[in-house]
Amino acid sequence: MSTFEFRLPTQVASDIGLLLGFSNRHTDDLIKSAKDLLTDERSDKKRKILRDLLNNLKENAEAEKREEDEDWFLDSVMYETISGIDSRFKTKSAYMKFNCESRIRGYMKDVDGFVQSIQSTKVQREYKKIADCMTEKLKSAKYNGCYFDRNEKESNRLCTKEGWFSCQGAFDQDKCNSLHSINPYGSRESRIVFSTWNLDHRIEKKRTIIPALAKALQNRKSSDMNWDYFYSLLFTWENLKLVHIVCHKKGAHDLQCDSKKIYKREKQKRK
Repeated sequence: MSTFEFRLPTQVASDIGLLLGFSNRHTDDLIKSAKDLLTDERSDKKRKILRDLLNNLKENAEAEKREEDEDWFLDSVMYETISGIDSRFKTKSAYMKFNCESRIRGYMKDVDGFVQSIQSTKVQREYKKIADCMTEKLKSAKYNGCYFDRNEKESNRLCTKEGWFSCQGAFDQDKCNSLHSINPYGSRESRIVFSTWNLDHRIEKKRTIIPALAKALQNRKSSDMNWDYFYSLLFTWENLKLVHIVCHKKGAHDLQCDSKKIYKREKQKRK
């Protein structure tokens, strides 16, 4: 057992603080030391800690342009060519923005696809009108791609200006107790792992929101609907939580739409 393990917690905290305070010019020395330790270490737990440390030290989150970190743009899990991410993406932020847009577009496809299950022609027609309004609003908002773009204003993004994302916890929790975090801008591996994180609907999209919209149209016109409320539940962080795959609970959430917000108020109708 090493002497490090006998130290008091305050000393350990001090050592960790010293490690975190290493300047960039010492990073290469730290990487070399970690590699040396990893070579001789037999404990699986300690090897994992050292590997995670090495992966973080090797990240190049500061780089933004393709030519500054070409490895980051290789072997994408989505929208890839043989040589990696399509060449039209010149920066990391551009691709991350597209990544978020793609997720939101997928939610809109679910909205459009539900029309097939509506039996009433009249309800179908009114439902399509609302779907078209949502599509136009999403186009105007550029499919909320700003959520993953670290160059956006702080109020519009889910990450820090450096690109760090924090898990917001399961749908029924206020925070992530495991403190999951990731910077997909740092490395190709982190970018690919981030694709397993979910934008989870607290009030569920397919089980609750979309069926509730169709049901509300049974005896009403699209002009009676407060479709902005449904839009916010489907496509904005009013109802979306960014969660690590471990915090993504796939069972029924048992949360319902607010019945007071489904239809427009009389004042809204007269506008």
